[in-house]
Amino acid sequence: MILGAALLALGLVLIVEGLVYALAPSLVEQMLEALRQMPPEARRLMGLLALVIGLVLVWFAKALGA
Repeated sequence: MILGAALLALGLVLIVEGLVYALAPSLVEQMLEALRQMPPEARRLMGLLALVIGLVLVWFAKALGA
């Protein structure tokens, strides 16, 4: 069951990532350039915030019965 959930999660991430690259490749380049301009501490904070938001979303989905 855990393996199935992990594969589902990985598949969903790849779908979203693939859509971004397929639909807006120039936007990805602009975002990467903006990230290069940011100090490492700001990028780390963004990563931690994304992690927390992701955990909250997973917890919320589980609470709804997903």
